[in-house]
Amino acid sequence: MRAELDRMLSQAYELCEDGNFLDALKLYDLILKKEPQNIVALLDKGVTLQNLGRLKQSIKYYDKVIHLDPRNIQALINKGASLHSSKKYHDAIHCYDLALKIDKKSPMALAYKGLSLGELGNLNDALKHFKKALSIEKDYDLASIGKDTVTKLLKSIQNQKSKTQ
Repeated sequence: MRAELDRMLSQAYELCEDGNFLDALKLYDLILKKEPQNIVALLDKGVTLQNLGRLKQSIKYYDKVIHLDPRNIQALINKGASLHSSKKYHDAIHCYDLALKIDKKSPMALAYKGLSLGELGNLNDALKHFKKALSIEKDYDLASIGKDTVTKLLKSIQNQKSKTQ
């Protein structure tokens, strides 16, 4: 049975890679029918729902993973990303903070927290988080793009202040 579940998980993952999210969901449902607490299937189903824009449903699956494994950084970060996409930036930051308590050097948690801070207008804090993510993983595109964007915004704001003085 284990080999069969692993094969189904692999097949569902491949379907997602090919953009066949609805077919992947059917496979995840079959897996979860046989093994309701399969963390990989729960997490991947959450990601698949998130890719489909079904954010509330994806959060429910991330919560199931977190209930089974409170230290699952991927579930915390993915839940934060779904909350961010739902414009619930404070809730997203809470998820990233929980992930950072587990691994304070998670570049993904740092960069995603930077994105949410930026959306809240906390540009200096956002910049700090992007820089910290880049100090850990220098080629991290999300952090690099975020840092560049925030730097340009801060310069623009500074130029506006200079013009009005």
